[in-house]
Amino acid sequence: MKTDYDVLIIGSGASGGMAAYTLTQLGARCLMPDAGPPLDFERGRTLRPVWDLPYRGFGRPGRFPHITQASEFDAALWADEKQNPYSYPAADPYYWVRIKMIGGRTLRWGRASWRLSDYEFKGKDHDGFGENWPVSYTDLAPYYDRVEPIFKVAGRNEGFAQIPDGKFLEDNSKDSLSVERFIASAKKLGVPTTKARRSTGTLASSANLLLPDAVATGKLTIVPNAIAREIQVDPNTGLVSGVSYVDRLSRREYTVGARVLVVGASTLESTRLLLNSTSRRYPNGLANSSGVLGRYLFDQFYVKNCVECVVPEARGGKASRELMGGGGYIPRFRNLKPGEKKFLRGYAFDFGSGGTPSAKYFPLYGDALFAKLADVANTGFSLTTMGEVLPRYENFARIDPGVKDEWGIPSLHITHRYTENEHLMAQDATETAAAICGGAGFEVIAQHAQMVPPGESIHELGTCRMGADPKKSVLNRFNQAHDVKNLFVLDGSAFVSGGSQNPTLTILALSMRAGEYMAERMKKREL
Repeated sequence: MKTDYDVLIIGSGASGGMAAYTLTQLGARCLMPDAGPPLDFERGRTLRPVWDLPYRGFGRPGRFPHITQASEFDAALWADEKQNPYSYPAADPYYWVRIKMIGGRTLRWGRASWRLSDYEFKGKDHDGFGENWPVSYTDLAPYYDRVEPIFKVAGRNEGFAQIPDGKFLEDNSKDSLSVERFIASAKKLGVPTTKARRSTGTLASSANLLLPDAVATGKLTIVPNAIAREIQVDPNTGLVSGVSYVDRLSRREYTVGARVLVVGASTLESTRLLLNSTSRRYPNGLANSSGVLGRYLFDQFYVKNCVECVVPEARGGKASRELMGGGGYIPRFRNLKPGEKKFLRGYAFDFGSGGTPSAKYFPLYGDALFAKLADVANTGFSLTTMGEVLPRYENFARIDPGVKDEWGIPSLHITHRYTENEHLMAQDATETAAAICGGAGFEVIAQHAQMVPPGESIHELGTCRMGADPKKSVLNRFNQAHDVKNLFVLDGSAFVSGGSQNPTLTILALSMRAGEYMAERMKKREL
């Protein structure tokens, strides 16, 4: 399995794309086998009207039972769950949302680009729970500074320690009157607000902003439709020697050699590959001497539209552009001082003005319902909660030998449930949101604290975490496996904790940092 490549990269999303971008610019020759087909916008998006689609836009029943975002318009993007099954306890459903296409889930990410802070990196120091990351905010700040311009992140510098400021484009857009009233009410309750920090790049995906530049160097070769089955190791050295993969279309098996291997297939897919890579030397999965590979799975919990309101002045067709529209973000503000609440850590909100409340909130029928909906058209104001989930040993993924994908590769059994800490946090969030809206003079028409099932936020993290202690972690501070020095895992599986912030910006920063570390070590022939 000799190879002409310096680095083999599994996965083409945020982590794999940034690794390729970084390494190729530093002269490394990279090969990227990826499970998905090449990106095809014509296949992935249709302009046909809803009534001309076979399933009226919803898609063929049964393909995406756990993907609330999927529809017939973008069905080609999402992994078909009949081809890619998995299991979970009947009482605790888990929504594993995947995209298998060049570019990965950056093809559909929300572009929210928040930095983590030492409230996350050093969470144990702050409140005593869990483990600290082996890096601090100071270590990652220079990489955040370099990643944000690539993705053209826009926002405001507010001086909040819990979401550190960055070098992004300034957002000086004017708020609508309803948003101004909401912000004033929040301020009275001691709740901070800011503009969203969001990538404004063209489609802002790995496929548009990272991979083209990597290919242009002449040092990246992408192999589409290549489903990684197993990582192979040299029995004498214990180092990675290659990867076997199945061609998605022909089902033929291939093996490619690897001098250095980067795994960035997304949290659960990466862990699945490592757990499936067993040998005499690594009987419990590759790089798993700690026994924590697959453990400490977590995400962010979501309470979608936890509070929905009507702005009364906008009723009856008075929803002008000056009054309605726009939105913002409330960063974590709970437990910045330890012990403020009965729960640990905190939550954030997205809030937005405009839109029409759902008919389900009005117990009317026929003409009376139509009249009511006309009266409240474009008067809506709503909030969604994103809360931190504590990493726990008992939330885990393991190989389920009885469940295999269409290519015969064993899949995962996923066990994850929210605990009292998350439920208390969600309840506090809903009560706080309702109080802010009431103080702004809005009519609260609905509120709830029901979290979506684990996984639906599409922010699954952990299972292959970093750490200073090899007995408690899989990776070191540079995303390098403690047990296998030529193996690096760069995606969200490396996270020790996650906060309430979206993780993609941190994945990009970690991947750039690890890529530079790899290039330096290869130059010194230490890899």
